[in-house]
Amino acid sequence: MENLTVKKYTLKRVETRSQYKVDYEKELNKAQLEAVMQKDGPVLVIAGAGSGKTKTLTFRVARLIEDGINPSDILLLTFTKKAAQEMLSRASLVLDSRCEKVAGGTFHSFANIILRKYSSLLELQNNFTITDRADSEDIINHIRAGIINKQEKRFPKKGTILDIYSKSVNKDIPSDEIIASEYGQFSHCTEKINEIIIEYNNYKHKNSVLDYDDLLLYLRTLLESNPDVRKKLSNRYKYIMVDEYQDTNKIQAQIIKLLASEHSNVMAVGDDSQSIYSFRGANFKNILEFPSMFENTKIIKLEQNYRSSQNILALANEILLKAKEKYSKTLFSDIVSPIKPAVISASDSKTEAEFVVQRVLELSEEENIPLNDICVLARSSRMTFELEIELAKRSIPYKKFGGLKFIEASHVKDIIAHLRVILNPSDIISYTRILLLLDGIGNQSANKLLPVLIQNPDIKDQKLPIKNPEAVINLCNLINRNQQNIFSPSKVVRDVVEYYEPILKDKYDDYSKREKDLEHFLSLSEKYTSLEDFISDLALEPPDTSVSDLEEGAVKDEYLTLSTIHSVKGLEFKAVFIIGAVDGRFPSLYSFNSPEELDEELRLMYVAVTRAKTHLAITYPIDMFDYSTGMVLSKPSRFLDGISQDILEKWVIEQ
Repeated sequence: MENLTVKKYTLKRVETRSQYKVDYEKELNKAQLEAVMQKDGPVLVIAGAGSGKTKTLTFRVARLIEDGINPSDILLLTFTKKAAQEMLSRASLVLDSRCEKVAGGTFHSFANIILRKYSSLLELQNNFTITDRADSEDIINHIRAGIINKQEKRFPKKGTILDIYSKSVNKDIPSDEIIASEYGQFSHCTEKINEIIIEYNNYKHKNSVLDYDDLLLYLRTLLESNPDVRKKLSNRYKYIMVDEYQDTNKIQAQIIKLLASEHSNVMAVGDDSQSIYSFRGANFKNILEFPSMFENTKIIKLEQNYRSSQNILALANEILLKAKEKYSKTLFSDIVSPIKPAVISASDSKTEAEFVVQRVLELSEEENIPLNDICVLARSSRMTFELEIELAKRSIPYKKFGGLKFIEASHVKDIIAHLRVILNPSDIISYTRILLLLDGIGNQSANKLLPVLIQNPDIKDQKLPIKNPEAVINLCNLINRNQQNIFSPSKVVRDVVEYYEPILKDKYDDYSKREKDLEHFLSLSEKYTSLEDFISDLALEPPDTSVSDLEEGAVKDEYLTLSTIHSVKGLEFKAVFIIGAVDGRFPSLYSFNSPEELDEELRLMYVAVTRAKTHLAITYPIDMFDYSTGMVLSKPSRFLDGISQDILEKWVIEQ
C-alpha cells in the first residue's frame, strides 16, 4: 500500500481589537470626549443648548460596548421611545449592531417590564391592565357618582380630580397641598376629593389596574421594599444613562438612586437652563442636587454650540446671567454671522402681527429662507391669535403647535356661535350649540325649539315645549336686542360674554383661566367696526388639516411654524420670532412673587432664544391691556433689561 503524505497546518491567533476601533478624538470635541471616555462612577453632563448631547450619549454607548461591557448591562432611559431608538440606532452606525441590544426606553416602559416580572411581590396580577386617561376618568366618574350628590354643582369634574391626583403623584406632595395651591376654588371639597382618590386607588388595586403614574409609584415601592430585587436589578444594569435629566420628577430621581445602589455608575445628561416643565411635575432641583445624591460626581460641561451663531449665543449667555440658581456655563460657537438679534417695539398687537408677517415674507421671498425654517414663538398659544388672522389674510401656510387654535377652544366656539346666530338666525348648527348649553335642554328639546325660534324669535308670549322656558327667553332677549340695534362689535361681544359667564363657570372647573381667553377675544373685537368682518376673519381653517399655498406652485408641505415655547424644545430654525415679549406676559404677572417661577420663565426665554440659528427678532406691543389687573403693559420683558445694543439691537416699527 502506497504511503500517504499528510500536510501539517499551523494555527495563528487572530487579534480582533482593531477591527472596529472608533476614532473618538476625531469625532468629538474635548468636553464630549471627556464624557464619553468616563467609564465608572457618577457623571453629570451639563449639556448646553445645541451642544451635541445626543451625539455624546450615542458615542458613550458605543464606547462602553467597545470597552467590553455587555450591552444587556447598560440601561438607557429617555423621555420618548423614539429618542431611545434613535440613539441606539446611531450607536450601531458608530460601532455595530450590538448597540441595539442595550436596554433602552422610557421610565414608564421600563417600569412596565419590571413590574410584570415581579408583580406577585406587589399583590398584582402579572397581566395587570394599564389604563389611559379616558379609562381613568371613567373610573373616577363612577366613584364620584356614588359619593357626590347630583345637586352639588361646585364640585370638580372627573378630569380635574384626575389632574389633582396626577400632580400629587408626580410632585410627590399631598393632594391637600395641590388643591390649596392650584385649585383653591375647591378647598371646601378637599375631604370628598381625597375620599374619591382613596376609592380610586382601592378600585385599581382590587381590579389589578394601573394608571400611567402608578407605574412609577409601584416601581419605587418594589425597589424600596425588596432589597434582594433591588440588588439583583442594580447588578444587572451596571451602567445607567439618563437623558433630559432636568425633566425628571422626584420619583424618577429616587428610582435612579435605587437602581444604582450597588455601583453608582450613573451618567445623567441634561441642561438645568432648559428645565421648563414644572407644571408636569418636573423637579428643577433634581439636576442641581445630583452631586449631593451621588458622592464624588464628575461634572462635565458641554458649552460648544453647533446650532446658533455667536451673536445669538452672546444674547443667550446674557440672559442666563440673570438666573438665581444654575450651573454657570458660557456657550460659544464657530458659526459667524453679521446679523445681530433685535428687540422691536410695536404700537399695538395688530402692528406687531403685521410686522412679523411682513418679515416672514421678506425672509422667504427675498432671502430664500424656506417657510419650514422660520418659526414664531409665544409664551402661550392665545398670544398668536392676532398673527393667525394676518397670516390667513396673506394666505401664508402655517401650522400651530401647543395649545388649541383660537376657534378650536370650546368656550371660544360657544361665543362665536352666539355671534353667528345674531348675524344669521337661520344658522341651525350654531343655534343648536347655544341651546344645548342651557340647563334642561338636550338634543330632543333643541330639535323641538329650533323651528319655533327661527320662525318667531320674539317668544315672550309663547308657550314653549320645554321644562326650562326662562333660560330660552333670556337667550332670545340677548339675540333680539343685538339684532335690532346697531352696536359696535365690541359692545355686542361684551354683551354676549356677560351673558355667557355664568354658563362658563358652571361648565368648566378651570373657568378662571378660560375667562382670560374671553378677555382677549373682547380686545380683538375692539379693532373692528363690523361684526361680520370680525367673524369672517376668525373663520380660519384648522392649520393641521388645511394648509393654504403661499403662492401658486408652492410645496404643499411647506409651512410657517407657530408654537408655544414649551412645544418647540429640541427643535431649531434659521429664523425665529419671539412675540408678545412684554413684561407682565413674558414673564407672566403671576410669576413676579415667586423667585422659582420667575427663574423658570427666564429659562423659557433662554430656550426660545437658542432655537434660532442666525435670525432672531423679539417683538412686543407697547399698549397691551391686561383685563385681569386693569394695567396697560408696555415695557419689554425684564429678561432683556441692561443688555448692551452691541448684543441686542433695539428697533421701533414705524408706520
